[in-house]
Amino acid sequence: MHDRHHVIGPCNRGAVRKIRKQFISRHSIICGFSLLVIFVTAAWHSTPTFAQVPRIQGQGAAASGMGNAFAAQADNPSALHYNPAGMTQLRGVQIMAGGLLVGGPLDHRSPDGTATAGDHDGVVAWPPPAHNYITANLQGLGIPLLEKLTVGLGVTTPFGSATRWPSTSPFSAITTFSALPLFDIKPTFAYQLLPDFSIGAGVDIYTFSGLFGEGHAEFQRILPPGNTVELNGKDTALGFNVGTLYTALRNGDGLPIVNVAVVYRSQATLHLDGVQLLNGVKVQDTTTTFVLPQVITGGIAMWPVRNAEREWKLELNVDYIGWKSVRNLDLRRPDGTVFLQQPQNWKSTYAVLIGTEYRWLKMDRLPGWEVAVRGGYSNLQTQVPDSTFNPAIPSADLHIVSTGVGFLCREKGSLFGFVACGHLGIGSIKTKTIGVDLSYQVSLYEPRTVEGNTGPRAGVNGFYENTAHTGGLSVRIGF
Repeated sequence: MHDRHHVIGPCNRGAVRKIRKQFISRHSIICGFSLLVIFVTAAWHSTPTFAQVPRIQGQGAAASGMGNAFAAQADNPSALHYNPAGMTQLRGVQIMAGGLLVGGPLDHRSPDGTATAGDHDGVVAWPPPAHNYITANLQGLGIPLLEKLTVGLGVTTPFGSATRWPSTSPFSAITTFSALPLFDIKPTFAYQLLPDFSIGAGVDIYTFSGLFGEGHAEFQRILPPGNTVELNGKDTALGFNVGTLYTALRNGDGLPIVNVAVVYRSQATLHLDGVQLLNGVKVQDTTTTFVLPQVITGGIAMWPVRNAEREWKLELNVDYIGWKSVRNLDLRRPDGTVFLQQPQNWKSTYAVLIGTEYRWLKMDRLPGWEVAVRGGYSNLQTQVPDSTFNPAIPSADLHIVSTGVGFLCREKGSLFGFVACGHLGIGSIKTKTIGVDLSYQVSLYEPRTVEGNTGPRAGVNGFYENTAHTGGLSVRIGF
């Protein structure tokens, strides 16, 4: 029987140390550059828009193309958002960056027939909400305890809104403009406990950015006789997320054909400290509290077809969103006294997400490339009752129809027939994969009639009809 250290020998041990040093150095360069990209592009998160206002589901174009039914697949860097446990499926260092372009009309018709049109602070919300991720699998370090560990960092916009209505609207005393430019910094890890079971967990650091825009939540309205009142505030809040991924069934090649996922995202409480302005002049310091909801997701993915040449996936996710945490947005002075009561009484809701993806892994006409086509449907319930409805948050029951495509070039594939995808890079740092994902979603809000409000809130009564069009782009690179 040979002793392990004798077999390695002093020279070989030196070679192993050299390889580890090169691995660490190479990955440090890649990770350092990727972190710089992530924090620079974090500035793009300053004007988010809506899905189930103020929740933004699309945090990766591949997932968006599948109706965001992705928790049980979670096989690209956006797993960091959709299900951190899925990061154990990723190899090497991978980065992803992308964003959404969102536009569409907001229409209101009052009981007397007066029509009012609003938008998302422009034809297209700008800067667009963005998503950025970096993940690193530590298998190559040669440390047994770390071989099944993957770490990652993301910057996303899971919550946000931006709406603008004219000062002549019937509800201008309630709202003319609102913005919630909130983003989330997500340090995350995942560990493969068993061959068929992984867990993941991370911290959610919700905060505001002043790199672009005002860097705070902002709400405006007009009070007679034409005075503009602005309320703003900002804060940083902490939450956490935990995910599991279980492979219930594999095919003869060992590839998953049934995955089950459970993901939990905790509440986080924002104490929005700011000021009240009247026609641009400070009146007083103010604060209000906004509680981001807990979200529980269950998902199952099935691959009726999965072999070396093609894959077909079907997935169902169900979300529970604990919006009942939003009881009020009362405005208080620094001493705690309430000077404006704003009950909300939102209700918790469910969302049903269905998605599919068909992927060609080997094609004679495009050797070294993978091509995917995607589709999906989502149904989300409104969380806002008529009695506290605010056009600043144009919520209604929602149907989202999604589609998308994806292109992934592997090492032996070539870009435009000129350069191999595995030859891009500097020195020993070469790319292994380069991918582009595109998505399109049309969000069809069910027409909503709001009624029963009296006094100053009577202006919000009427008929609301909203449609949003969202285009998504993600670029991903693997090393």
